[in-house]
Amino acid sequence: MTATMRPSASACPACSAAPAAEALARAGADEAQIALSLPTIHCSACITKIEKALNADPRVHSARVNLTLKRASIAADEDVTAQEMQALVEGLGYEAHELDPGTLNATANDRVGRNLLMRLAVSGFASMNVMLLSVSVWSGAEDATRDMFHWISAAIALPTIAFAAQPFFANAWAALKNWQLNMDVPITLAILLAVVTSLWETSLSGEHAYFDAAVALTFFLLAGRYLDHRTRAIARSAAEELTALEVPRAVRLSDGAEQTVAVAELAVGDMVLVRPGGRMPVDGEIVEGTSEIDRSLLTGETVPVFADTGQAVSAGEVNLTGPLTVRATAVGGDTSLHRMADLVAIAESGRSRYTSLADKAAKLYAPGVHILSAFAFLGWYLYTLDVRTAINIAAAVLIITCPCALGLAVPAVTTAASGRLFRRGMLIKHETALERLAEVDAVVFDKTGTLTEGTPELTNMADLKRADVELALALAQGSSHPLAQAITRAARAGGYAPAHVSAIAEVPGYGTRATVDGQEVRLGRASWTGAEGLAVTATFLRRGDAAPVCFVFADRLRAGAEAAVAELQAAGKQVYLISGDTTAAVESLAQRLGIERWMAEALPADKAARVRALTEEGRKVLMVGDGLNDTAALAAAHVSISPASALDAARVASDIVLLGRDLSPIPAACGTAISATRRIRENFRIATVYNIVAVPLAVAGLCSPLIAALAMSVSSITVSLNALRLR
Repeated sequence: MTATMRPSASACPACSAAPAAEALARAGADEAQIALSLPTIHCSACITKIEKALNADPRVHSARVNLTLKRASIAADEDVTAQEMQALVEGLGYEAHELDPGTLNATANDRVGRNLLMRLAVSGFASMNVMLLSVSVWSGAEDATRDMFHWISAAIALPTIAFAAQPFFANAWAALKNWQLNMDVPITLAILLAVVTSLWETSLSGEHAYFDAAVALTFFLLAGRYLDHRTRAIARSAAEELTALEVPRAVRLSDGAEQTVAVAELAVGDMVLVRPGGRMPVDGEIVEGTSEIDRSLLTGETVPVFADTGQAVSAGEVNLTGPLTVRATAVGGDTSLHRMADLVAIAESGRSRYTSLADKAAKLYAPGVHILSAFAFLGWYLYTLDVRTAINIAAAVLIITCPCALGLAVPAVTTAASGRLFRRGMLIKHETALERLAEVDAVVFDKTGTLTEGTPELTNMADLKRADVELALALAQGSSHPLAQAITRAARAGGYAPAHVSAIAEVPGYGTRATVDGQEVRLGRASWTGAEGLAVTATFLRRGDAAPVCFVFADRLRAGAEAAVAELQAAGKQVYLISGDTTAAVESLAQRLGIERWMAEALPADKAARVRALTEEGRKVLMVGDGLNDTAALAAAHVSISPASALDAARVASDIVLLGRDLSPIPAACGTAISATRRIRENFRIATVYNIVAVPLAVAGLCSPLIAALAMSVSSITVSLNALRLR
């Protein structure tokens, strides 16, 4: 989707005749919205550079770059295309991909959090004012003065409750429509009974009204609901993120002519041209060209692979060096990328069926509260034949048994635990992540980018001659190949200067060559330089007829990897290593870390299948991964963690984000999760004991609704204080 039309501005009939309103409507209709993904931006300087360049185009009305989401939002003239904006950004040296703004609009803004905070503020402000009026009544105001204060309280409380308590009303109504009960049903009944009882008392010039209790109850419950919301992930789907990576347009070759078409128009058998830097729009087979391909989408490995005629490619892979002509073998929903998105969506729906401790308590608690309140009303009405007394006592029972303490039991603990883990470098995203993390008995690690840094590092620098390093630096410093960049970093860190060479040229898929003193020098693949391939990652330098010189690379372990694996195993958890890397590389790392269970050359579906198999065996699996190839497994696991350096889709699919580069907080997080679950259970016990003591008093008529509200508040405060012990 290239752009979406912004809807015409609307106005009232009087305004629509004004020229200003018509101009506004025309401006909205003639403006296009373009969204670009910018995966390589990393600082404020990147934002400034891109925004300045985009806004310099006279056809662009406004351009904003979001560093957190790594996206650019562009408002431009109707005839501006996403390809033009993409080319402009790529000309600045940044990778850019078109995104569908329709997919992203629903995920860009967190309206729920803002709405809850606004309702919380309104109820808090109203509660303070109603409390002040109540103090006057408690101080001895009588007759007309007391009635006036009650009516003023009603004028403040009724619109406040109608606005602020909407989340509870809506959830309760949705449950009742389906003949079900949830926590919000007794909450709604308690609030409504307090209001109705207060209006009744006020209309009869009674001494007691409970508007302050109703508003305070709404405030406390909203505080718990907002705390719960703060622990939740950003409301977007990892499957949507994967779908957004699908290429919207492709270059189709027809009788030698190039034609840019929507990917939806491609069919199996079509010839597609993929230029250097572009993503594969389809699954297919290379029929012409040589290049190197970044397959990290499927394998997670950062070292590119050689691509030649006859080789299969998958949608989402990046063509790095040379143009390729690909015959499509799968398009649209049949591509590997789309199937990966389907895997993630299925896994996410499975995770959403997890029942939290609070939900389990609600299933038992809610029916009991309603039955008890109904019996209290019926018993007192039959005993006194006074509807007013019966309603007061029923309201007191509902308020004193209101699940405010239960509602705060989970979010209060998760907020305290989240703060503790955040200080240790971990961000909790999902509301039930801590509960699930406490149940973990098996941990699955990805290799590249998770246990290792994901960046190749030259390991045999000390064994190389200075002249060879300087010559390799001269050939490598202009290349974007990861191994060439590793040579450049190591050589410059060692104080080496590049040798003088001429006629430097990069050969797509093979390496770089140049001329030195009339001799050809090559730096690249073993087969191209006349060397023998090794089991380890290596590249070779050959000058003339001399023997090739081997440059060996290894992936550096991430800080804390050894300690994390050892602590998890010491805690009795089974540790697995699953990677798309070669068998030799995976086996070597597994032996180094003492991991007995490992799997190599695993595709995304293999990883997800292994996680599901462990789950079927009764294991509660923690998956730790960072790549798009890990996304399905992250979503399928009982709970998941990804580093902050992970790709967007992996971070979205995970429940917890590791903010630093050190893995050692992972075992500590498991311990904190167990402690947090213990506190949650303690809070449920506190709420239960409170109800055992308070409910008989309310049923016996010894508590007015106001005293019930105060008792309910005390139980909520007690639960919150117990949660703070976790800090």
